[in-house]
Amino acid sequence: MAVYGVALALIAFWPEPVDSSAGALLRWITKTVPGLTYARIEFGSNILLFVPLGIGLALLMPRLRYLVMPIALLVSLGIEAAQAIFLAARTPSIYDIVANVSGACLGLVIIVAAQEWRKRARNQSLK
Repeated sequence: MAVYGVALALIAFWPEPVDSSAGALLRWITKTVPGLTYARIEFGSNILLFVPLGIGLALLMPRLRYLVMPIALLVSLGIEAAQAIFLAARTPSIYDIVANVSGACLGLVIIVAAQEWRKRARNQSLK
């Protein structure tokens, strides 16, 4: 989780958007794949960025899983607020918050589903 936290902080608080050097690649992708816009790529990237948070929190706090979503929301709000206050080149967005929390939710669902699958497989092997 520590490595993920450092990576998240670097991405979130980098002085300029982390995809600024990928402009040519992003333009090629959006021209090549119909319907895939920059906004959709960014939204999907934010979802993927927070999946590890949901997974990590779900594994670290198995009895407190109900806190995964509020923690993800607070982390995302903190990131967006810091970007608004301290990083002029970054643009905070409600869409980022929605995507981030959705990613954490997906991570939580992955863990719950995997553990349920393991439990069912174990029960099947005992029969």
